[in-house]
Amino acid sequence: MEPMLSMRTAAVLLALTALGGLLMAGIRFAGKPHPPTWLAMGHGFIAGAAVTLLVYDYFTVGLPGMAQLGLLLFLLAAAGGIVMNLGYHWKQLPLPKWLVVVHALIAAIGFLLLLIAVWP
Repeated sequence: MEPMLSMRTAAVLLALTALGGLLMAGIRFAGKPHPPTWLAMGHGFIAGAAVTLLVYDYFTVGLPGMAQLGLLLFLLAAAGGIVMNLGYHWKQLPLPKWLVVVHALIAAIGFLLLLIAVWP
């Protein structure tokens, strides 16, 4: 796959992921302890697919600097998502609102950096 097309595909997947993330944040801030499991799993799987494309590009053809920084932020956001999923959601504990916000901010900044890299 052409590198720019691969990065744009990742950006589209991450846009879908962001929509799911906003929905899940809305559910959490509306007072429910955590979103439905199917929604959280779909969010993680789609984000994982996008990050996998970016990692592949990084190791094969390289990424522009902004996309590299975006990838790093996505990996940090993924770590936060894993903590929320395994540390709270699966234990039926309420997701910490501060962690939801930090996860979202890191991912949003990474997404903006990726967009700047692929659509200058």
